[in-house]
Amino acid sequence: MANFTLEDVKTLRERLGTGMVDTKNALVEADGDLEKAVEILRLKGAKGNAKRADRSTAEGLVAAVDNGDGTGTLIELACETDFVAKGDKFVALAERVLAAVAAARAETVEAALAAPADGKTVADVISEEAAILGEKVELRRIRLVKGEHFAIYLHKTSKDLPPQVGVVLGYAGDDADTARSIAQHISFADPEYLSRDDVPAESVEKERAIVEQISREEGKPEAALPKIIEGRLGAYFKQVALLEQDYAKDNKLSVRKVVEDAGLSVSDFARFKVGA
Repeated sequence: MANFTLEDVKTLRERLGTGMVDTKNALVEADGDLEKAVEILRLKGAKGNAKRADRSTAEGLVAAVDNGDGTGTLIELACETDFVAKGDKFVALAERVLAAVAAARAETVEAALAAPADGKTVADVISEEAAILGEKVELRRIRLVKGEHFAIYLHKTSKDLPPQVGVVLGYAGDDADTARSIAQHISFADPEYLSRDDVPAESVEKERAIVEQISREEGKPEAALPKIIEGRLGAYFKQVALLEQDYAKDNKLSVRKVVEDAGLSVSDFARFKVGA
């Protein structure tokens, strides 16, 4: 007769979130020793992690925090299904990971995975929880944003899911409401750079060559080409540079104009969208 009770099964399931059959089998194998059963279940889960290594992770969530020292941290924690993404265990895991990564002020995924977390590393915590959740889980991206103040905006694309789009905006100034509005704009407009000066020269030259070719193929007059090309380059900068973009709440204004009128100065920003 098995040396454990239904209460032991319940306790172990609540602790690890494992299935009824797996939990009972582990307790049988461990002869009722709860800690030994935990190790059996974790080993089984670790083996499962290895089998799941090549699976894709298109779901998950974004999370962010103001670190209180002139930095803010944004992370994307990914999993395989939206069912897991919206579960309490996955959300709690994201909170643990964010806290550890932020405390370490990690600037790369590698540094974040090596950061200490509850006497382990972040990588160990993720691996153990992935074994329990039964899915591949990965810390896909992190970003350490710098600034005097931070506006954090987390957007839910579905009311049933955790935030799928996250923005951290670093800025100087006192108008927190406008700063948050700019963060919301970033979530929608998805700029790649802060200003046109931040766009790599090779990207600008590549775009210049493309718009010149298009303009010539359209038969534009040679004398008018320089002005036409610069105009089309301006449209390109509006796509990729935050301060050049039309403000989402009033497209008659540029983001630069809104920022200046509010007495703000944007130093840095990051935007993640789950799976993108």
